[in-house]
Amino acid sequence: MRVLGVDPGLTRCGVGVVDSLPGRRAEMVAVGVLRTEPEVSVDLRLLRISERLDAWLDEHVPDVVAVERVFAQHNVGTVMGTAQVAGLAMVAAARRGVPVALHTPSEVKAAVTGSGRAGKEQVQRMVTSILRLAEAPRPADAADALALAICHLWRPSGALQGGERHELTPAQRAWAAAEATARRGRG
Repeated sequence: MRVLGVDPGLTRCGVGVVDSLPGRRAEMVAVGVLRTEPEVSVDLRLLRISERLDAWLDEHVPDVVAVERVFAQHNVGTVMGTAQVAGLAMVAAARRGVPVALHTPSEVKAAVTGSGRAGKEQVQRMVTSILRLAEAPRPADAADALALAICHLWRPSGALQGGERHELTPAQRAWAAAEATARRGRG
């Protein structure tokens, strides 16, 4: 299974693609941070993130998109931007018939470190270890996106209703099957 993890944020949106391997192992395919400048208007920032999320989905063709579940924070402006970007990721996946799963931050931390109260440094260390990386993904948004993907591989709960493949046309189903077969052949 290939999972695209999305750590939503309006200034920094972490994205990470992870493939499952036999024996409860995982391999990083790609990781990055989609950035926007705070001085740009929100509509244009959302457009930029949407375009880049589309590019990640088209390039990496995930089986599932795992998005951090937005929770109430004290800063309403921050939670609004985070929720808007989470919505963009969900819509981009739904347009492609890719299932979406939502995971809480504590669920992700528990899956990766064993503790739902782990700090960012501990999450980064464990992501580095699990994926056998030479160095920790930085910034933390990148590590968080990979942690979301790992969480979904190991605890595949949180799936929403969308993403049924029967919504695709026969040609789209054939194309998706061919891409999945080609991806397995590379692994």
